[in-house]
Amino acid sequence: MSMTQTALKPSQADAKGGITIGVADIAITNDPNATLVTYALGSCIGVTIYDPIAKIGGMLHFMLPLSKVNPDKAAKRPAMFADTGIPLLFRSAYELGAQKERMIVCAAGGAEILNDDGHFRVGSRNRTMLRKLFWKNNILLSADETGGNISRTLVMPLSDGTVSIRNRGKEKTLWAA
Repeated sequence: MSMTQTALKPSQADAKGGITIGVADIAITNDPNATLVTYALGSCIGVTIYDPIAKIGGMLHFMLPLSKVNPDKAAKRPAMFADTGIPLLFRSAYELGAQKERMIVCAAGGAEILNDDGHFRVGSRNRTMLRKLFWKNNILLSADETGGNISRTLVMPLSDGTVSIRNRGKEKTLWAA
């Protein structure tokens, strides 16, 4: 995972401790009181990373698999694409002191939401790119809930790194310490 862009500065939580990651957005923090959350993961994929020793966590909400479709947009908003956002997420965590071998990595989203003929299959292409990048870089998913045809909300409090998913008023734990 190589990119020329420098790592992100740690994100600051709001008054309630929340850090909201929007579409095509990314956040990294070492604030143990922060909770990372992203909403409306349809065909987009949310990726969480957490180092339980360094207490560093991050979340990415990417829209598309490959930045080559719009290099100018990728330069301005690397979190929009898997191939630029994922490396930035990991590199930023490493710069805060996280270590790859301790990293707990989860993913959610990548659904086929629209009732079309499946021509674009963005969710499927996003899932494929996620797995290719992780395989190429020897990163294992600790847990994931991808595919299907539902939208998901992804939540991770840094107090313990638990990852949960909300959908249609129900919440389930994806990963817990």
